[in-house]
This record gives sequence, C-alpha cells and structure tokens, in this order.
Amino acid sequence: MTTENLQEQIQETSGWIQNVKTEMGHVLVGQERLVDRLLIGLLCNGHILLEGVPGLAKTLAVKALSGSLRATFARFQFTPDLLPADLVGTMVYHPQETKFEPKLGPIFNNLILADEINRAPAKVQSALLEAMQERQVTLGDRTYPLPQPFLVLATQNPIDQEGTYQLPEAQLDRFLLKVTVGYPTKDEELEILDRMATSTPPYNTKTVASPEQVAISRELVNQVYIDPAIRKYIVQIIHTTRFPGLVDAPLKNLVRSGASPRGTINLALTARARAFMQGRAYVTPQDVKDMALDVLRHRILLTYEAEAEEMTTDSVLERIMNKVVVP
Repeated sequence: MTTENLQEQIQETSGWIQNVKTEMGHVLVGQERLVDRLLIGLLCNGHILLEGVPGLAKTLAVKALSGSLRATFARFQFTPDLLPADLVGTMVYHPQETKFEPKLGPIFNNLILADEINRAPAKVQSALLEAMQERQVTLGDRTYPLPQPFLVLATQNPIDQEGTYQLPEAQLDRFLLKVTVGYPTKDEELEILDRMATSTPPYNTKTVASPEQVAISRELVNQVYIDPAIRKYIVQIIHTTRFPGLVDAPLKNLVRSGASPRGTINLALTARARAFMQGRAYVTPQDVKDMALDVLRHRILLTYEAEAEEMTTDSVLERIMNKVVVP
C-alpha cells in the first residue's frame, strides 16, 4: 500500500476516535491526556497503569470509554484477601452430571479496571498479568481466549503505600504505558462543580464506535511509516537510558537500570498510534517525544543517589531526552 492510499484510509477510518473523545467529554471534564492515552492503549492492544490519588475520574473515564465503544466493563477492587479464582474463574462440580464445568470469572470482559492493583498479593497480581500477556485463561484442561478488544487499566495510589505489595519490575514492564493522572485546573474544577454537584450526574455515554472499528484501526496503525532516522532516534533514546553516562557524565550515577527492548517496541508502536490519531500515515520526532515519558517511566530504575537528591524518574528522563539529538 502506498503512503497516499494509507493516508486516505487513515483519514476515512480514524473518525470514530474524535466521536469517542466528544462523547467522553460529555461526562469527563478535562483529562484530555488521559483520554488520549486510553485510546492509544486500545489502538496498540496494550495495557495501562494509571497512577493518581482517588477521585480523579479514572474509573469514570474507563466506564465512559466502554460505553462509547459498545464494550463490556468490569471493575476489581483489589484487596489482600482476593483470590485468583475471583478474577479468572474456577471449575465447579455438578453432582447431577458428575463432572466439572468452568465458571468463567469477570476478567472475561473487554475493559478491566484493576483498582489499586498493589493491594493484592503476588499470586493475584500474577494471575492478572498472565491473562494480560497471554490474552487467555486456562481452567482445568481447557484454555479460554479473552474477548477482543481486551484492555486492562490498573491503578495505583502514589501516596498511600501502607499495606501494599509493590509490583516487581518484570511485571511493570508488561504495561504499555504508565500514566500519571493529575489534578484539574481551577477552571476545570469549577466546571466539575457545575456539572457533577447533583444527585444525578451525567455518567452514561452513547455508543459511537464498535470493536470492529478498533480492529480495523489496529491494522492501519501497524502500517504507519517510521523513517529509518526516527527508528535510530528511538533506539538511541532507549540506549541512553541504559548508558546515560555516555551523553552526560552526571547522569551515570542516577540510573541503576535502563529500559528493556520491550520499551523500544512500545515506544515505536505508541508513536505510530499517536500519528494515526492525528490522521497521519507517518511518524514524526514529536510523536516519539510525546510518548517517551509514559512509555519509559516505569521501565527505569533510579539509584539511591538519585532518590536521595529527590529526583524523579520523569526529571531524569527529561534530562536524557534533552541530550539525545532529534533527527
């Protein structure tokens, strides 16, 4: 397919994205970046880790997205006593038929909100993350595919860490994006007050897109062109997270571990999705720069020295990005 034909197809196909954004805007105030990241996760067939304090519309955003897409939705409130069977299901014995039958768990939905994922023990986290990776669940001797699209959005509270089980780096690496959800502006909060301070706030959205449109869009995202110079730019960013001292000597003492090759793949994929959402058949350096923090912030480990200096992963990544030459 030529670039011109791909450009035409993208412009014809991507209209549903603006429709979903508009519909979600009827129940959400602000949070445009969060909505963009949810749609990028959907287009990339990847899962998202949301970090933010309670009350910032994370659950509402996922519900609004599922309503806009004619998709099913399930929410798990992770607690220390949660069991893997509570998520994926189990085998139930029927004495009349003298056999076991599967009882599929609530994970068999399109959009899953795993609220406070770090409050569940490792066994439950592992069950969820295995389903995320394999996109199937095994019960007894049979394997059951999960519905498509399948998107997990896990939340963490960055402040309240008491009684939590920190996600290991290997499991964090499976998330496509880690998105930090911030507070609204004063004007946005005034609008929230006007719109939501009622006993019947507008929580429902109309269906304006379908899973079939998502599937077609994913095929086109995979065909978005990335110039060799931009490919090298992506690889250079990832390489610099591993060996930051090569571009800036002081950075060497701040990064303990850099991004994995999965980070390289996901940075390219999300840059393609961002280009698609803007109606383009090619990736620009700005696409890469815009996605870099969300793709990499959970893949970088800082040294104790960096933590002692109260540096954040974002600030270190921004210094790294400033040192890498843009094509």
